[in-house]
Amino acid sequence: MTVTLEVAEGVGTIRLDRPPMNALDVATQDRIRELAQEATRRADVRAVVVYGGEKVFAAGADIKEMQDMDHAAMVLRARDLQDSFTAVARIPKPVVAAVTGYALGGGCELALCADYRIAADNAKLGQPEILLGLIPGAGGTQRLPRLVGPSRAKDLIFTGRMVKADEALAIGLVDRVVPAADVYTEAHAWAARLAQGPAIALRAAKEAIDTGVETDLETGLAVERNWFAGLFATEDRERGMRSFVEEGPGKAKFL
Repeated sequence: MTVTLEVAEGVGTIRLDRPPMNALDVATQDRIRELAQEATRRADVRAVVVYGGEKVFAAGADIKEMQDMDHAAMVLRARDLQDSFTAVARIPKPVVAAVTGYALGGGCELALCADYRIAADNAKLGQPEILLGLIPGAGGTQRLPRLVGPSRAKDLIFTGRMVKADEALAIGLVDRVVPAADVYTEAHAWAARLAQGPAIALRAAKEAIDTGVETDLETGLAVERNWFAGLFATEDRERGMRSFVEEGPGKAKFL
């Protein structure tokens, strides 16, 4: 399998494994979608790590495969390409990308689908599609400007240049930079901590934030209000408040 889902301690690791560079061919894209949907369904998966291995996250689409596709073929394929990545973005649980080595083109777009990105100090990220006479097609023109702002996104997309980990951190493309050997460990620890949290409240927080940034303030406040009130019907809310009153903050144990 080019992509696998391994589950331990409430954390599901979606692992890319297509040596040497984890090129994202059609089969790999489809497998990512399948496993993202599986992680969404499985109750034993409470947080997710997306990981490409110790050497590379994903160097982008399979150019040799795409070279043989004409306009008609890509018209049929483009929606499935985007849907594969959107399935990761729509996992209703905390998702962290553990970025090692190159995260270029589709690899960068896959990392953009995570809620949080931890990068190796030797990582390089970018959207080089313009160098092929193309633009990003798996969400890069939409998710990147929402994350780093339109002008920075245009710089990266117009030039196709790669950014090193320190610049990626400075512009907000990644959230933490750690030694390369520690990337997966740190990402798994981030996910494992959240896997112990209140699952429905975390889902509510993610949906409220993601919906809010895509809509007007009034609509976003309505989404927040409805989720906030709805959480008062959950056992986690009862457990959390009881623990706060009886033991103090931060000691609740959620199921």
